[in-house]
Formats: sequence, structure tokens, C-alpha cells
Amino acid sequence: MGRKPLDVEKIVLELINNDDMAAKRKLAKKITDIAYKNGIYLSSIHEFYMARGKNEFSGFTVPAMNLRSMTYDLARAIFRVAKRNNSGPFIFEIAKSEMGYTAQPPIEYSAVILAAAIKENYQGPVFVQADHVQVNAKKYLENPEKEIEGLQALIADAIGAGFYNIDIDSSTVVDLTKKDIKKQQQLNFEICAKLTQFIRRIEPRGITVSVGGEIGEVGHANSTPEDLRAFMGGYMERLRKGLVGISKISIQTGTSHGGVVLPDGSIAQVKLDFDTLKNLSKICRDEYGLAGAVQHGASTLPAEAFHKFPEVEAAEVHLATEFQNMIYDSKHFPQDLKKNIYEWLKVNAESEKKEGETEEQFFYKTRKKALGPFKKNIMGLPQPTRDKIALELENKFEFLFKQLNNINNRQLTDKFITLKRVIVRKRDSGAEVHHDGEGAD
Repeated sequence: MGRKPLDVEKIVLELINNDDMAAKRKLAKKITDIAYKNGIYLSSIHEFYMARGKNEFSGFTVPAMNLRSMTYDLARAIFRVAKRNNSGPFIFEIAKSEMGYTAQPPIEYSAVILAAAIKENYQGPVFVQADHVQVNAKKYLENPEKEIEGLQALIADAIGAGFYNIDIDSSTVVDLTKKDIKKQQQLNFEICAKLTQFIRRIEPRGITVSVGGEIGEVGHANSTPEDLRAFMGGYMERLRKGLVGISKISIQTGTSHGGVVLPDGSIAQVKLDFDTLKNLSKICRDEYGLAGAVQHGASTLPAEAFHKFPEVEAAEVHLATEFQNMIYDSKHFPQDLKKNIYEWLKVNAESEKKEGETEEQFFYKTRKKALGPFKKNIMGLPQPTRDKIALELENKFEFLFKQLNNINNRQLTDKFITLKRVIVRKRDSGAEVHHDGEGAD
């Protein structure tokens, strides 16, 4: 009798519900091994973006999607959309902050994404990204070494879990009080170069991790060509000679993370500066060989804005908050569970309520913080309920992929991305190291 095949759905639910990190790692390895056998490889988008920087193709924008809840179900929906539309690259990402409040450590997040790919019979590269590996400006000024060491530990953990795409965000230390633009950006490019060098030192052999930088903190003043050139000039001076640098750069064009919440809980309309996105993307490619500029905080923009991103040749767009909102506000999301979550917020997030803020504003702003504490409750919903919610989001993913023109271009992914298996071994000390193993079959 043959061996009974492993039930990936059973494994992934056990992974999500298990709080023991050692157990999570074992379960994640089972999923990764199944993925390799099915032709699914965690990959870096670096070479693809380098080809974009050489103008070898154009006309679409890569979606980077932060899945804060129902990750397995939503990832399955995304893979279905990608298969239906013969889509090129798309990125699953989670920010440093989101890893904490959604209770999704890197080893869990990447394995859940792979499990979704297995379940949907997807094959090829899967791009998982650490979004906003962000410097805390206050902590950095108090103790720079400690803050950098903490970020390096997070990066090492993420790369060890197959996050071969890392977005560094040191834009938080840009000092606009200085008159000289290069001096404004100095700490930013110095830290970004230092963390890039760390990534190159620990990345698996045969894998060039895609690294992103950021010049304008989202929610602040719009970025300029002068900002971009000041950052890139300083970054290339600081980066050790011969090392591969960043492949893209995030800029500010008028958005804010989560949108601006009005007293009734709705989101204010935002005017996004597409000219800035277009001009800086062109400078990125023409002068530095990068894929282009990246747009953050886009998920709460009006639907009619999304077709503009490929028109202005934006390299990548980050989408997060609306997916969370659609889960919470779905007619299929149990009202008793939502009520329990909001009661929990009143007790556990009370310190975040600002004077004059309405209850609707408070709940909208803080309900993301309940996703970790209620993760098991949400994933414990009946499968038909989760399927109905996921279908609503699947329709949204379909809309976004088409608006971003990320359809009928899978051949470009196959052309520029080489599938490589990374085998994890242990040193005598117990620390994990990574090296390149066999290539794709």
C-alpha cells in the first residue's frame, strides 16, 4: 500500500493554531517540502525588477498585498485569480508591525501562503515580502546600535522563513529641519546601505534578495526628484563596492496608511499625485536601473484610480487596509464575533482613543489590533462562512489585477525568475544557515 498523502489543510490549520514556535517550524517545513514537490518555490523578484529597470517590458504594476487575517483563504483566492488571468508576479507581504498585532510570525506567514498555493494547484515562484522593516526614529536616536540590531534580527528571521523580498523603511529618520537635501536624507541612506549589506551577508547562496528603500514617509510631504537623487547618491556611496543594491524605492505621493478616517467612520477622498509617481519612476529606471517607484497606502483609494498606476509605470503598489475592512464589514462576518472584538477594543485599546474622536473613528483605527487576539476565532469560523467572505475579496483581487494590467503576462515571470530550492541546514551551534540546493525540475 502507498503512503497516504499529507493533508495540507490539516497541517496549515494546526500551524495557525499552535503557539509553540518549535512546533510551527516543524509544520512549516512539512508544507515547504510538499510545495517543492509540487513545483512551488519561495522566490526573489530581484531579477524581474532588474529587467524592468532595463526597460525590457512595461505596462503593468505589481500588486503587493498585506493579508492581516484569513490569510490562508485569501491567498487561495489570489492564486485562483492569478491562474484565471495568467498573471505575472504578485507579492504577498506583511509589515514588521503587522507581524506583531496579527500574530503572524514570518515562519507561519510564508508557510500558510505556500499551503494556499498547494491547495490551488499553483506552480512556479511565490514572492513573500517583509514590508516596512521600519526604523523607530525615537528609539534610534536613543540607542542606534540596539535599534539596528533589532532590525537585523527581524530580517534574519524573515529571510530564514523564505521572505526573499525585504523593504527597508528608514525614511522615518529623514530630517527636514536641515536645509541641505542630502543631509536631510543622510541617516536614511546610511541605514538603508547598512541593512542592505547585512542582507547580502546572510542571504542564501544563489538567491539575490530583492531590497527596497524608501525616501518619503507615507502621510508626509510628497517626494521630489531632488529627494530621490540625494538618497540614491548617498546610498551608492555608502554601499560596499561590488554589492548589489536596491531594486525599487517607495515614495510619498499624497496617501496615508489606512486612509484618513472621518467622524462617521468613512474614509476621506485623497488626491494622489500621479505625476510625481510617473516622474520618479522614470528617474529610477533611466538614471539608476531600478524597476521604478513604489506606491504605499493605496488600498483605500477610489476604485477609478487604480488603472492609473500602470499608465504612469509605477513598479509596485501596496494594498492592505481595504482587505481587512472587507472582512470586518462583510455581511457574512458574524455580528456576535464583531461585537466581542469591539468590546475587547474598548478595554485593551482604550489608551489609543484621542480626545474628540468618535466611536466609529476609534474602532476603525484600532480594530486591526484585535486580529491577533481573535485570529483563532476568525479561522475557526465554519468553512462556508469563510468561503463566502473570501469570495467577496476574490472579486476585489480580480478587479485589482485587471486594473493594474497584471494579466496575460505570466511568461515574463517564467522568463526572468529562475526557480531555486533553498535547503536549510544547522550549524553545530544550532544556528540555521541557508545554501542553494537543486534548481527547478
